[in-house]
Amino acid sequence: MLKINALPGVPRWASLAAHAVPLIVLPSGIWRIALTLGLPVARVDDPGLAQNVFQIVLTVVAELLAFLTLGLVRPWGEVLPRRLPFLGGRPVPARAATAAALGGAFGLFALTGWYTYVAVAGIGADAVGTHTEGPVQEALFLACYLPLAAWAPLLAAVAVAYRRRRATARSTAATSSWV
Repeated sequence: MLKINALPGVPRWASLAAHAVPLIVLPSGIWRIALTLGLPVARVDDPGLAQNVFQIVLTVVAELLAFLTLGLVRPWGEVLPRRLPFLGGRPVPARAATAAALGGAFGLFALTGWYTYVAVAGIGADAVGTHTEGPVQEALFLACYLPLAAWAPLLAAVAVAYRRRRATARSTAATSSWV
């Protein structure tokens, strides 16, 4: 059976979901890198330096944000690593981590909804099919970007599991201190 690193008390499904998030974000990043390198994954109207930098930065930021989901099931999501200046060794406030994660999930739900609407309605120059030249490029685009639709629900589910686990641990610690 696959060994997944997680804290004790983390449900297996939450650990698997948290570890899946960086993997579902990866194909879109690879697609953007391929586009930046000039591979024929889509038509580029204005292949300028600014667009290439934006695509690389977007890929790195998206993957870093995806990796933050692991903090909801790993030790560094409860106590900040000691190597961080000024903050290292301090506990992570559960409410703040949950609020950030749920806020991120809400933002991802909104973006997914908006881009789905734009694609289905065929609005603007960024509608699906306007930058792909043929069914192979469109299939590749969809294969790389459709997994992103799972990011928001996975993040929300892991955030709720994190909050429940931290609240249970806090209430257990408070109860045991009274005994």
